[in-house]
Amino acid sequence: MKIADLGDIHVHYRIDGDPEGHPVVFANSLGTDLRLWDAVVALMPPGVKLVRYDKRGHGLTDCPKGPYSMGTLIGDAERLMDHLELKDAVFVGLSIGGMIAQGLAMKRMDLVRAMVMSNTAAKIGTPDAWDQRIATVREQGIEPLADGVMEKWFTQSYRETTAFHGWRNMLIHQPPEGYAGCCAAISHSDFMASTAQLTLPTLAIAGSEDGSTPPDLVRETADLVQGSRFELIRGAGHLPCVEKPVDYAGLLTGFLHEVGHA
Repeated sequence: MKIADLGDIHVHYRIDGDPEGHPVVFANSLGTDLRLWDAVVALMPPGVKLVRYDKRGHGLTDCPKGPYSMGTLIGDAERLMDHLELKDAVFVGLSIGGMIAQGLAMKRMDLVRAMVMSNTAAKIGTPDAWDQRIATVREQGIEPLADGVMEKWFTQSYRETTAFHGWRNMLIHQPPEGYAGCCAAISHSDFMASTAQLTLPTLAIAGSEDGSTPPDLVRETADLVQGSRFELIRGAGHLPCVEKPVDYAGLLTGFLHEVGHA
């Protein structure tokens, strides 16, 4: 277990692959921890350094009292990368992780040489919808939301598998304070203007059955970045790295080769 002391927060992270390789940093979705990437990491090519972390309020990272701002979440990623002396990384972000990727790419060009925006958007949902979710979590916990979230995350066929239950358990065992805190960060974030200024190599990935960030929303965000490429993984929901890891790893590996990172 690796814990980075960043002063005001202790961040849990993991490094796989070649410790001297080109860095690839993964940022998770809301309600998951770094195990989200297990299947994809196992399929990555040699010669890359694979760094995963739990964002604040999730997994084994500290859970300060919320609400959080997106700037704080971006700052956590920035400080972790500085702590680990990572430069010129490919940053892979899914959902809220993809929003962190957009913000970090704008703030620190020295840290991010290329970006993967997976199942994300420049703006996700509405403040009213997020406020309702936050209120439910603060009053009743995450459990009342779980079934609805699972329907948006996974296809019907995957929800009939044994593995599905582990992801539901992962969601409901996140700290409610951390989950609600990150909901607030999403609610107040709109990267439409800033993401449109980005010019770095970008791959956007969507799942055809994604109920949280539908393909058209992901494509709209991809179109903001000059020269970006959009890819659709069919038969997958909000977490294609879980449902279709071979397809996902293939797209990511191809992108790493394109940008000279593998």
